[in-house]
Amino acid sequence: MDDASANAPFIIRGITAKGARFRPSDWADRLAGAFAVIDPNNRTNYSPYVQPTTLDSIRCVVVDKKLKTADPNAYRFLLTFASCNELLTENAD
Repeated sequence: MDDASANAPFIIRGITAKGARFRPSDWADRLAGAFAVIDPNNRTNYSPYVQPTTLDSIRCVVVDKKLKTADPNAYRFLLTFASCNELLTENAD
């Protein structure tokens, strides 16, 4: 693994191995929300390690690989979630 890929984020795409869009449509927000905190103004503050986003019109979750060191169980959970749901991933290890 070169330095660029070692620092590249782990991305879970909302597309299954069979090419179907993953449902429900808010799955990325729900998954990232499991790592979020709610501030006193009732706003969701996502973890800097786990962020929902849209890439190429597909809902995704971007995971900072620093999470692997900060919380190995959380990182393993995200890898398992992607695998169990047959979701496409990038830079998974």
